[in-house]
Amino acid sequence: GGTGYLGTHMLVELVKQGYEPLCVDNLHNSNPSVLLAVKEICGKEIPFIKADAGDVAAMRALFAEYQIHFAGHKAVGESVAHPLMYYRNNYDSALTILEMCLKHGSALVFSSSATVYGVPHFLPLTEDHPLSAVNPYGRTKLYIEETIRDVALAHPEFNVSILRYFNPVGAHESGLIGENPNGIPNNLMPFVCQTAAGIRKELQVFGDDYDTPDGTGVRDYIHVTDLISGHIAALKKLETKPGCIIHNLGTGNGTSVLEMVHRFEAVNGVSVPYRIVARRPGDVASCYADPSKAFEELGWKAVKTLDDMVRDSWMWQLKGAKN
Repeated sequence: GGTGYLGTHMLVELVKQGYEPLCVDNLHNSNPSVLLAVKEICGKEIPFIKADAGDVAAMRALFAEYQIHFAGHKAVGESVAHPLMYYRNNYDSALTILEMCLKHGSALVFSSSATVYGVPHFLPLTEDHPLSAVNPYGRTKLYIEETIRDVALAHPEFNVSILRYFNPVGAHESGLIGENPNGIPNNLMPFVCQTAAGIRKELQVFGDDYDTPDGTGVRDYIHVTDLISGHIAALKKLETKPGCIIHNLGTGNGTSVLEMVHRFEAVNGVSVPYRIVARRPGDVASCYADPSKAFEELGWKAVKTLDDMVRDSWMWQLKGAKN
């Protein structure tokens, strides 16, 4: 997933930290031309190979240099409509990666999700919250987590970091790379940006009757560069051979959809027309992290504000995103 939203930001940070990354992507939902922007930011060209993470032969050939996996599908609504696609892509590719890790003695950073907590029993969510899932996307992450734990138990020498993402938004401060999905966006921020830019008529807000302050869903939005710094912290922790470790990557703050929209308008001086529509299957009312374990064990915490997130997202829309 190296040419995707998270992958490109990770490439930039890996180079900054002195690593020599290899970019692998099947280009299902991205374009290799984004690597030109990565090169402009980094000052060096990143080697790229077109391949699928579920392709055993390709991964066998490349895996000595392949350690972080951003190749999963990641949209709740899409997973409800196309569950088999999600199980096939996310779970199959994870099994391939795990097999290669064991064969090559490699550590792994796994991109999990807050969706493994299902409907929250309490907030903020800690890593010891009971696990469940209310949509196929979340279940793929949960099943992979369970598989990883089984593998780690059977192979004590295997070192793996499970990072439970909350909701990444924002873009690189240069405005050269950001979230740029093909077709209709599945995530909130690209839809907000495209609506503000006049590309889309209005933003659809899925439900205003949740048990939240304004009735819209509450999420823990985290700036993508903060999320990526969490991966660097996890990589450094893996060098100490800690076994299987699990951490939330979030800010600890819940923000509703309408709060995010209104903040975007205020900070950027633009209008975002929206319309309330029916709830989306598989969504929960509120979800936000307790990130204290990541601070205590990894020395990591999010530092970007909501204003940073909406400002950088809009800069990316104006400067780098395709219209």
